[in-house]
Parts: sequence; C-alpha cells; structure tokens
Amino acid sequence: MMLHINFYTKENCSLCVDAEALLSTFKRDYPYELEMRDIYSNDDWLEKYQLLIPVIEVNGKQLNCEEINYDSVKRLLKEEHEEDVGNR
Repeated sequence: MMLHINFYTKENCSLCVDAEALLSTFKRDYPYELEMRDIYSNDDWLEKYQLLIPVIEVNGKQLNCEEINYDSVKRLLKEEHEEDVGNR
C-alpha cells in the first residue's frame, strides 16, 4: 500500500523545496503519493499554515517547518508505512 502525503506549501518557498527534496530521499523505502497543497488556494489552509509551512501530513500526523529534519521525516514515514502494512 502506498502512503498519501499532503504537502502544504506556497510558491517561492526555499524551505518547501528543501523539505520536498528530503521527502524524495525516502520514496524508495516508503512509497508515497504526494499531494501538493498551495496554502494560497484555500483560506482555511492559509489561516492554519501560513507561519508553519512547509507542513508534511501523513494519516493526520503532521510535521511543520520547525520539526522537519531527516530523522523526523524518516520516523513519520516508517511508522505510518508499518501501520498501513499492519492493517492489510
């Protein structure tokens, strides 16, 4: 089963580019589909995430700009992948 990741972002966001590149390093081990969500396309997203982007969301669990690093992203993807596999 493939994970679904909601990736909250905006144009011209260098942190978002870095976070997306970091995510891509795990795609082989933890296959996922990435849904890009521009916070300026939805008022609720803009209000909720404007100071937090990028935000990576998997199965309702989120990492924001202050929490995104190699270890935290790997841990989130690993936990959610194992949970998905266990629920088959």
